[in-house]
Amino acid sequence: MSTPTPTAAPIVLYRHPLSGHSHRVELFLSLLGLPATLVDIDLRTGEHKQPPFLALNPLGQLPVLRDGTLVLTDSQAILVYLATRYGDERWLPRDPIGAAAVQRFMSLAAGELVQGPMSARLVTVFGLPRDHEAAKASAHRLLAMLDGHLTAHTFLAAEHPTIADLAHYAYIAHAPEGGVSLEAYPHVRSWLARIEALPGFVPMRATRVALAA
Repeated sequence: MSTPTPTAAPIVLYRHPLSGHSHRVELFLSLLGLPATLVDIDLRTGEHKQPPFLALNPLGQLPVLRDGTLVLTDSQAILVYLATRYGDERWLPRDPIGAAAVQRFMSLAAGELVQGPMSARLVTVFGLPRDHEAAKASAHRLLAMLDGHLTAHTFLAAEHPTIADLAHYAYIAHAPEGGVSLEAYPHVRSWLARIEALPGFVPMRATRVALAA
């Protein structure tokens, strides 16, 4: 891995400790060895919808990254930025085939992952009004596909970790909090363990919710 280039000012990550989108960025910062100040935004009190935060992200969504004078929103865009500026081509390949493989799984993270494991967890952890049964069914379809893919692959988009793995990790690791068991997916569980073994890995805080699927 390349040595991170020092920033002119400390990196600041505005996050929520139970947000998988926030954890993607926090994890990548740690894997890259980039020190960052973590600023927790209180979703319960609606801090993300107040003028000071909306000045950073008019959509009122987490996470937000500040790197010097640069302010970035959207967790996937932030992963691309960090990989391109501070990482190397292992995290985000520059060749057409490697880049396309990463993009394929980044699209899954923005689609099926959101519709499945993330939505199921939003119901149980945050109490949001979603169709829990439909979300759990979507989650199991995604997990079955990933488990099959991982029978022949070490990581999602390559034989080494990329930002595609980081985009999926938190919501899959914490899927049981949404009532989605990982018991039937041994290759997914092995993949999670490989990510957790990476130098610099930091976990996302668990909740007390643990429902049976």
